[in-house]
Amino acid sequence: MPATLITGAKVWDGLADGPAGPRDVLVQDGWIRQIATDVPAPPGAEVIDLDGHTLSPGFMDCHTHVTITPDIMSVVTGSPAAMALRSLPVLRTLLMNGFTTVRDLMCADVGYGIVDLRDAVAAGRIAGPRMLVAPHLISARGGHGDFSTVLADQFQGSPPPLELAAADGCDEIRTRVRQEVRAGADWIKFGATGGFSSPGDDPGQTTYSQEEMTALVSAAADLGVPATPHCYGDEGARRAVRAGVRSIEHANLASADTLKMIEDAGVFVVPTQYTVVNDARNAFNEGHWRGAPAFKPRKFQKYQQALLDSAENLAASEIRIAFGTDAGMFPHGDNWREFPMMTSNGIAPARALRAATSVAADLLGLGDLGVLAEGRIADIIAMPGDPFADIQVTGRVDFVMKDGEVYRRPEPAQAA
Repeated sequence: MPATLITGAKVWDGLADGPAGPRDVLVQDGWIRQIATDVPAPPGAEVIDLDGHTLSPGFMDCHTHVTITPDIMSVVTGSPAAMALRSLPVLRTLLMNGFTTVRDLMCADVGYGIVDLRDAVAAGRIAGPRMLVAPHLISARGGHGDFSTVLADQFQGSPPPLELAAADGCDEIRTRVRQEVRAGADWIKFGATGGFSSPGDDPGQTTYSQEEMTALVSAAADLGVPATPHCYGDEGARRAVRAGVRSIEHANLASADTLKMIEDAGVFVVPTQYTVVNDARNAFNEGHWRGAPAFKPRKFQKYQQALLDSAENLAASEIRIAFGTDAGMFPHGDNWREFPMMTSNGIAPARALRAATSVAADLLGLGDLGVLAEGRIADIIAMPGDPFADIQVTGRVDFVMKDGEVYRRPEPAQAA
């Protein structure tokens, strides 16, 4: 792979409170070799002038669903092949928007197609972000992952996909965990509470006992795989922390006391605020819910104030926040909107940007990523302007490099 020299841009390393620069960045063989001023271009190197841009580590979305669309019926009725094909433009869109790594936390495939997608990206057969995957949501029957309640009575007890990974009791739960790991899971995801988008439960309910959660997380840990729960309410979060999870997805109903418990335990939170807090703010706006099932606005109306209070409390905490969006519940191309949503809830721009870079890499165990530094993997993106001054420019990424390969560059009219 020829060397690439990126010049003219300010450089944010993924750690500092703002960009430095301008600096030159030399990339060779997929790695960052030098960051300095006036770096000479090696013979044969491509020189890319990004004057007026800010370089950043590639963004990471720690909570996606690339095989899922907002139309739940297309998920329930789609074949595994259709789901995989539908995900291909999704993966490309995420990459072109600057997301060079994603963690996919549940597909809608009765098998393990998401593992095949991950491996195809890693092998270079399809374009997309590198992927870490939790193939299915391990759920109590009647919990967040059990959609059998949408079926008529004669179809109750149907096989997957409506019970993708249903498990009750410690023994069945352990079996489910081992099946996921055997099939290639990087993470184990489970339902600790009910949810807002599922018809038969409530986000305030806790759907696994302490004994069951501990058995699940321990079974995963025995096999070297971290676990994370879908979790909104206090008791679910507290049980998950005691069980030893690495992150908590959502936590949007957690009280200040529970958030302090999470913080003290060093557990990451992936708050998915773009979808959750936006819906909370619009809980009583009838136009916002046009086409949505009736149960969904009812839930957000019930919990509106608690959701808004928890977002404020999260911003005031010192919890390690990792960026994640729940994309798939809304169009994947809008996942960058998590950045302005986070800052609108009181999270500082630097904290929001670190959440998608260095902190996300820490959560995911990707030590060669998330920071722009010599000796790190060359996942580098650029956006016109300064995201610390205008967070909206995170939605205008126009340069994308992953593993040292350029996938997107500014249009000629946009180049300096």
